[in-house]
Amino acid sequence: MYGPTAAFIPLIYAVMQKYDHGFLVAASIMAGIVLCIMGLLGLGKVAKYVPNSIVVGFTVGIGVTIAATNLYDMLGIQAAGGPNLLTKLVGVVENTGLVNGYALALGLMTFLLTRYLLRFSIYIPAPLIAVGAATATAGTVWASKGLNLISTKYGKIPTDFFVFTPPRLPEMTSAVWMDMAYFVIAIVFISGVESLLCSSMADMLAGNKKTPFNPDKEFWGQGLVQIITPSLNGFPCTGALARTATSIRAGAVTPLAGYFKAVLKLSMVLFLANWLEMVPMACIGGVMLWVSSNMIKVSEMKHVWATGRFHAALMIYTAVMVPMTDFLTGVLSALILYFVLRPFLEPSAGPAVAEPAPVKAAVPSPLASPTYHAE
Repeated sequence: MYGPTAAFIPLIYAVMQKYDHGFLVAASIMAGIVLCIMGLLGLGKVAKYVPNSIVVGFTVGIGVTIAATNLYDMLGIQAAGGPNLLTKLVGVVENTGLVNGYALALGLMTFLLTRYLLRFSIYIPAPLIAVGAATATAGTVWASKGLNLISTKYGKIPTDFFVFTPPRLPEMTSAVWMDMAYFVIAIVFISGVESLLCSSMADMLAGNKKTPFNPDKEFWGQGLVQIITPSLNGFPCTGALARTATSIRAGAVTPLAGYFKAVLKLSMVLFLANWLEMVPMACIGGVMLWVSSNMIKVSEMKHVWATGRFHAALMIYTAVMVPMTDFLTGVLSALILYFVLRPFLEPSAGPAVAEPAPVKAAVPSPLASPTYHAE
């Protein structure tokens, strides 16, 4: 599943502070062209050098990050959270007096309904039913309990999404060219790395034993996204880790899930925007808590642990660094450690990438071996 992700926030903020949306569109289009060329040149093969231990650690770290990011909403705390796991937890302790028990009850209700409805059948739209039930409760019997809604946190949902935004450049000086080069490289790097990691995670979570994702197609698709989406008044996008995990855990097994999601979201924005604004943020937190709880698989961690202390240490390091810093810092530092220490700690290693563990399928037969990637 694609979308604007947290990794892009500081980059987009930096662009908008110094320039404008037109400049961002221009930088994104250039980055998209670079990504398309990378896909055509077959540069996606570098993804095979990422060891499975880092992918598993990254998945665990993202699960922890998702849970921590939505902790404020689950507890009904109407305050800004910190940038990493430690500051978020400290913030929760400091704002204990702001905890809303009704928000926590709604979040837990959403979590439990989603979890147990799917045990009856994967075809039940459990998250939708859970959010609907919690929203109805918040809008009736608990309407006066001070719950934080989507409208109170983010404002009115816009419906004018088919607006063409042309690229626009200021007077091009050497400083502007340097900034443009920096932002283009940053968009290419963030979208490329996050998309490939998201695709690896998707194959792992879905128990994909058939055709794995094609990294070159990911680059090509990413390039088209960076060219088209900002031109329609949007922002640079990439494979979205939380959304991909949510889709797989809800039973998605083919790329059709992404197409359906796009049609559904456009329809909801057009016809249900006023109702969506009434959804309590605690419901979103409950759904995301369910997603994060399903991302940490003991079987995968045991498999990595069995491959040796080196890969076990890499997994733990990545799982800790991702929520404590950010996904780019965590993964890149883990990769540097891997390539620097591998000749000494794994001298007899063959290919640079460890084979992934056999993963129990996320859905029962006959959907036990889905083909899925985040394009």
